[in-house]
Amino acid sequence: MITIEPPSTLSNSAVAALSRAGLTRFLNRARGAVELAGDVEVLLTSDAELKRLNRAFRGKNKPTDVLSFPSPEEIAGEHAGDLAISLETAERQAASFGHTLRDEVRVLMLHGLLHLSGMDHETDHGEMAAREAELRRELRLPVTLIERVSRPRDRRRR
Repeated sequence: MITIEPPSTLSNSAVAALSRAGLTRFLNRARGAVELAGDVEVLLTSDAELKRLNRAFRGKNKPTDVLSFPSPEEIAGEHAGDLAISLETAERQAASFGHTLRDEVRVLMLHGLLHLSGMDHETDHGEMAAREAELRRELRLPVTLIERVSRPRDRRRR
């Protein structure tokens, strides 16, 4: 299920472009591509809420774009975990990389789903980056989070 709690800083037109049904269809396609068996809950919210969650669960007192919360192994087959995405950060990143807020939210969902599947770009040797790039092409998404670090901004889409 996708819960949208739009921050007051987001324009009405930006919020209107985020179809819950469309994002749910994408989430289910991406979840299947990542091969996650369980359901995933997604919260689309503010920088302030992501900062609160980041501080509470990771000890980092700053907002971030996406957080993933895997479920315990005992229930992961039924509920893979939860994602929280900052719409404010997503909107800034979308503008920076020249695509829509909808596409940015989808990029962040994919990234979070890969984390829920057990991948971690901070500790692996490029496996998550390679898988994310492969799925980005399959799901027809703009450049993924990991690819952005190593690419100039003028090469946004492939």
